[in-house]
Amino acid sequence: MTQRLRIATWNINSLRLRLPLLPRLIGALDPDVICLQETKVPDELFPVDAPAELGFPHVAYAGMKGYNGVAILSRIPLQRQTTAPDWCAKGDSRHVSVLLDMKSGPVELHDFYVPAGGDIPDREENPKYGHKLDFVGEATSWFAGRKDLARTVLVGDLNIAPLEHDVWNHKQLLDVVSHTPPETSGLLAWQNTRFHDAVRHFVPEDQKLYTWWSYRNRDWRASNRGRRLDHVWVTPDLKDGLASHTILKDARDWPQTSDHVPVCVELEV
Repeated sequence: MTQRLRIATWNINSLRLRLPLLPRLIGALDPDVICLQETKVPDELFPVDAPAELGFPHVAYAGMKGYNGVAILSRIPLQRQTTAPDWCAKGDSRHVSVLLDMKSGPVELHDFYVPAGGDIPDREENPKYGHKLDFVGEATSWFAGRKDLARTVLVGDLNIAPLEHDVWNHKQLLDVVSHTPPETSGLLAWQNTRFHDAVRHFVPEDQKLYTWWSYRNRDWRASNRGRRLDHVWVTPDLKDGLASHTILKDARDWPQTSDHVPVCVELEV
């Protein structure tokens, strides 16, 4: 028996600040699971009652004060997983994973917030860039070693726009962090550990596709200088179940909103 599964992912850029926007996301996308990044709230201050009040009683989160942080809010019962390493041994709350209790069997779900990497694309001059590359490399190695990887969905703000049409100007951004060749090749190597790009499944690679527009763009729609930093991947055994996708572009105009917009994929599992 198959079951609908709608997973939304959003870099919320402060959960406590933007918690009032979640009902709008739910109304627009009707997700079964919401994966958040950059929640910026330590675990002891997580608003534990809020998800249930929104109809999402099952929650897993990892947070810290002031920055980073990830959370999964679910209508579907879940079991938290603790098998992944402490990425780069930094304890910086960039990943949470769960098993979703689906009728056809468990679905493994990973929610990632990859380091942004600073502004200078040089490992020696900018340790943040080196951390980003190391994080992606470590994740690639870990998933490559997962011989049992199946019925798995990976989402999140991966902070890399890997393809030419994932950015507004490929040539101009080749030396800009988020689209440099070491980052894009690294992310594609991670994806190639047995994942399928669920959004590009619906949108051909020769079409422009963005999920992020800088706060610096006063009229972001007119300039449309976007990047696709937010991703949904599925293992090949889930590929045939992909039914639809939504990039909630209108969310970029919500009051006090994030510079990222929610991405949602629906599949039958």
